[in-house]
Amino acid sequence: MKGIAVLGATGSVGVNTLDVAARHPDRYRVVALGAHRNVDGLFRQIQEFRPAMAALTDPAAARVLEQQVQNAGIPTRVLSGPESLETLATLPEVDQVMAAVVGAAGLRSTLAAARAGKRLLLANKESLVMAGPLLLAAVRAGGSEILPIDSEHNAIFQCLPHGASAGVRPKGVRRILLTASGGPFRDWSLEAIASATPDQACKHPNWVMGRKISVDSASLMNKGLELIEACFMFGLPPSQVEIVVHPQSVVHSLVEYIDGSLLAQLACPDMRTPIAYGMAWPERIEAGTDFLDLIRTRQLDFLAPDATRFPCLALARAVADTGGLAPAILNAANEVAVTAFLERRLNFPDIPAVIECVLAKADGAKAAGGEIRSIDDVLQADAEARELALEFGRTRGGLTRPIHA
Repeated sequence: MKGIAVLGATGSVGVNTLDVAARHPDRYRVVALGAHRNVDGLFRQIQEFRPAMAALTDPAAARVLEQQVQNAGIPTRVLSGPESLETLATLPEVDQVMAAVVGAAGLRSTLAAARAGKRLLLANKESLVMAGPLLLAAVRAGGSEILPIDSEHNAIFQCLPHGASAGVRPKGVRRILLTASGGPFRDWSLEAIASATPDQACKHPNWVMGRKISVDSASLMNKGLELIEACFMFGLPPSQVEIVVHPQSVVHSLVEYIDGSLLAQLACPDMRTPIAYGMAWPERIEAGTDFLDLIRTRQLDFLAPDATRFPCLALARAVADTGGLAPAILNAANEVAVTAFLERRLNFPDIPAVIECVLAKADGAKAAGGEIRSIDDVLQADAEARELALEFGRTRGGLTRPIHA
C-alpha cells in the first residue's frame, strides 16, 4: 500500500490522480490533499478519501474548510499557508507526491518532496523550467526519483531505454519530438487571433485542462515550456528537441535513435494514462481510459509549427539556449501576461510582447546563463520579472484595465 499526497488536488491533474487512486484501493491510500483556495472542491475530496491531512494555501479559505471538516466530524487535520504544501510533501506516511500545483507556486513543495526522497510525479513543469539544476540536485541528494506526468514527457519516458535517469542523456538517442495539438487557434489567421477572447483560448479541441495551461496551449508557450522541461528531464540540448504539431493528439511524443528507429507512444488523449503509468511504474495498471481504435482514428497528421502566428515558441527556444535564470524570467513574465489576458486586461498577441520586453529588460547577469546557486536566486529573478511585466502594462495601458466587452 503506497501513501500518496496530491498537491493541486482540485485541478484537472489532481482530480484525475484521485480517480486513478480510487480504482486501486488495495494499492494506494490518499494521505494528504492540497490546493490553493477551492474550499468546496477540496471538502468533497476530503469526504470521499478521508486523508490524514489537507491544506489550502489561502489562510481565509483554510479557516472555512477547517470549520466544514469539524462540522462533518471528519478527523482530517487542516493546514494553511504556502508552507503547508511543503509539510504535506514531506510526511513520513507519503511515498508518492503528485506535484500538480500550477506555475511557480509549486516550486518549493516540489523541491521539498525531492529532498525528502519521495517518488515525485511531476506535473508542475515550471519547477524544472525555473530551477532545473536545483531540482535535479535535490533528487540526487534525497534519493528521490522523478516520473514525468505531462503526457508528452511521459510518452518520451516510456520510449526511452530501460534504466534512463532524470537529467542524464540516454544512450543511442538522436533527438526527441514533442507533439503539440496546435491548440484552438491552430488554423486561425493572425487577424482572428488578435481579437481572441479568454473563453475562445480556453476551448481546447482535445484536452480538458485548467484555464492557465489552456491559454499556454493556445499560444504554444506550453510547448515552449515543455521544450525547456525536456532538456532538463532527459539531458539533451535544445537542438535535439523538436516540436511537431499533431492535431489528433494521439501520438503523445516520439524518440528517434541513431539507428534510424523512431519509437512513439500512442493513446487516447486522457491524462489518466500518464498518471497511472507514473503511479505504478515499472508496472502498468488500469486507468479508466478508453482504448485507442486505430481504424476509427484513420489519419495521423504532423505539421511544422508556425512561428509567425505563435512567437512564444521561438522565445522559449531562445531561452532554452540561454539557460541560467532566463527560463525563470520567461515563466514569470508569461504567468503575469496570461493572468492579465484571462482577466481581460490584455489582448492575446500582447502575451509574447510582454515576455519579449521582460527578457530584454531583465538584469543581464540573470539572463546570461550563469549558474543558479540557490532557490533565492530563482525567486529574486521571478519577482523582478513579474514587476517588469507589470511595468510594461503600466506604460502600454494594459494589465491595468479591462479591454474586452
